Amino acid sequence: MKYNRIVVWFRNDLRLSDNETLTRAIQQGGEIIPVYCLDPRHFANTRLGLPKTGAFRAQFLTEALEDLRNSFIQLGANLVILQGKPEEVLVDFAKEVQASAIFFSKEVTSEERQVDKGLEEASFSKRIACESFWQSTLYHKDDLPFPIKQTPEIFTQFRKEVEKQSKIRAPFPTPTAINYPGEALIPNAGPLPKLANYGLEKPKRDEQSWLKIRGGESSALGQLQSYFWEKDLLKKYKETRNGLIGMDYSSKLSPWLALGCISPRTIYTEVKRYEKERVKNDSTYWLVFELIWRDYFRFIAKKHGTKLFQVSGIRNQVDSWRRDKAQFKRWAEGKTGVPFVDANMRELNASGFMSNRGRQIAASFLVNDLGIDWTWGASYFESMLVDYDVCSNWGNWMYVGGVGNDPRENRYFNILRQAKNYDRNGDFVRLWIPELRAIRGFDIHQPWELSTSELHNLKIDLGQNYPQAIADIPSLEKAY
Repeated sequence: MKYNRIVVWFRNDLRLSDNETLTRAIQQGGEIIPVYCLDPRHFANTRLGLPKTGAFRAQFLTEALEDLRNSFIQLGANLVILQGKPEEVLVDFAKEVQASAIFFSKEVTSEERQVDKGLEEASFSKRIACESFWQSTLYHKDDLPFPIKQTPEIFTQFRKEVEKQSKIRAPFPTPTAINYPGEALIPNAGPLPKLANYGLEKPKRDEQSWLKIRGGESSALGQLQSYFWEKDLLKKYKETRNGLIGMDYSSKLSPWLALGCISPRTIYTEVKRYEKERVKNDSTYWLVFELIWRDYFRFIAKKHGTKLFQVSGIRNQVDSWRRDKAQFKRWAEGKTGVPFVDANMRELNASGFMSNRGRQIAASFLVNDLGIDWTWGASYFESMLVDYDVCSNWGNWMYVGGVGNDPRENRYFNILRQAKNYDRNGDFVRLWIPELRAIRGFDIHQPWELSTSELHNLKIDLGQNYPQAIADIPSLEKAY
């Protein structure tokens, strides 16, 4: 064995299947100690006063850690939970248990890379080796047909080049045994995190929410099995993916992907099996297409570094944004007076999730209708979304803000046109905005078009039990 004992530091790779870091450690280490480190910086407040990791994300993380620990216990091992800055407590722990190496997955954004640098320096000073592995993407970075610094700025070009010239590697097998040193060396593996310790309350499931997910690899594989095979929904993914209500309009795999409870290669392999055993069509390809988008934002983040988080973006455009805290608060709370926007924001606040269509609509309204700093929206989504992925979130917001990777100049989403296309009868708005439920049909999207007497008969008082719109919305006739 190359190393007598290896500490395997789990990050956003909370799974046993297709985990190169774990596989390489088993191959090269006499004994393996899996570790997760609760970094207090992940739970600190942002400059907007929001918790960086909100309650929905924190709860999902706790569930994922519990599931991972149970998986290790079944293999005769355990998951050690540490608290503190990884570059400090992880190295101290490795020294304490006399480990000769720390293995971990590579990350790409600035905060994580700074931690990696500190970890490597501290480990070197204590004569502990560090090895890291790339495993967050569908296409491995070493298999790209271009250097990272030459990653195309336009997605279509990126996609065409990787599809034509790169191959997707096979997943690593799930380990069947772990040689863990046991309680004699590690008498206490540490408690799972409690939300109260980070000033968070356990989120209560809103009665309006249909979202039923639980963190962990077991649940991720269960969702894959359910969506692909039991409900046979993959064959119509492209047609339904812009839906708004229910578990079945899209795969809902993004929360597990975000924490690495399932790998993109595992999903890809299952798509290929589905195509062979059931059907191959535009929908089966489209799920892979979305995984390539996810890859693209990660490689763009690696290429551009901290620009991803700067208001000027990768285009270095002059900052001309408004920073109206009152209007931002109304947007965040779902009280803009624009029903389609408010319904999507209320769903986010109640469940930690929002549809892909809803995200585009809510983001466009904040940026284009209110003119508010796009980084504020990105920060809010970071706190709230259970499927928060740093590269996809900030890359998409930068895109909407017009300072990212989009050759188009007009990124405006006309709210009423979107409503007509995706919520024609107002069912989604009716679900989340009870104040307006009495309005029938499409009119629920534009209550300001109803007369005072009509609103009075429906017991609706704009400005009282539902807000007046804080922005001028083009009429439906102008939406085409």
